Amino acid sequence: MTLQVQPKLIIHGGAGSSLQGKGGLIAVRNSLSKIVADVYNLLLNGANATEAVVRGCQMLEDEPRFNAGTGSVLQSDGQIRMSASIMDGTTGRFSGVINVSRVKNPIEMALFLQSSDDRVLSDYGAAELARELQIPSYNGLTDLRLQEWTLERQGNFQRTMAGVVAEPEMALSSNAGRGTIGVVALDGDGKLAAGTSTGGKGFERIGRVSDSAMPAGNYANFHAGVSCTGIGEDIIDECLAAKVVVRVTDGMSLQDAMQKSFTEARKNNRDFGAIALDATGMISYGKTCEVLLAAYHNGENIGDTLEWNDQELIGNG
Repeated sequence: MTLQVQPKLIIHGGAGSSLQGKGGLIAVRNSLSKIVADVYNLLLNGANATEAVVRGCQMLEDEPRFNAGTGSVLQSDGQIRMSASIMDGTTGRFSGVINVSRVKNPIEMALFLQSSDDRVLSDYGAAELARELQIPSYNGLTDLRLQEWTLERQGNFQRTMAGVVAEPEMALSSNAGRGTIGVVALDGDGKLAAGTSTGGKGFERIGRVSDSAMPAGNYANFHAGVSCTGIGEDIIDECLAAKVVVRVTDGMSLQDAMQKSFTEARKNNRDFGAIALDATGMISYGKTCEVLLAAYHNGENIGDTLEWNDQELIGNG
């Protein structure tokens, strides 16, 4: 088959304050690189952007070290509630689920809702949809996340968030994490899509809604696609994903749109990161936090952001 454009792909496994040593860095790098390689191969074999995004999100949700799907953090009452969304840049359709429990891959429910009249469902509505789709009940709890929650419960949840990566030396550290996974893809036909999924902040008030199932945290159209990670409230306040995409749509380059948006975010003391692609194949990522766990395929090779220590925006054509 002939590809009209060179596919591009970027994924993230969250953002945070520390990877605490090379052991964590190497493990995360290996996980992200394998997923990038597998999903990029799908794009080379003709998968469209939405298919690639869903597959990438599924694989990230199934990786216990990331805070989405299996390995999701626990909320204040000890329950897992997950949110996920997808936006097809070609159709302009956004769909998602909010605070859904006991499913393996929330991104699959978001995909189903792409063809629904009601495209964002929460709580009981999402649970009813899972029953209608006959999705098997699934428990994504891991021992590390339970141990993390138990220790925090003893301290009356003094931390504002759970660890972004579930590793023994990290999940139990005092460093707050900002756990989300996301994928942005440009396919061989030049179409874009973005998907984002999360287990939430961890230890949060029951009913809290993250940015991951909002256009603030996940957005795409013909011109660009963005997936965000970090403090959800900060992402919502900046309406980050939609803001970047609108700026590109209005004629700004992706690099300039990200630069302007992150400059504003720093002035407002926001704490987050984002990955982005545009229709020309430009790859971009930015952060105001210390660590962004992202990897990408630029059409030639795989790269990542794991040893990117400054806070300047990066673009990659």
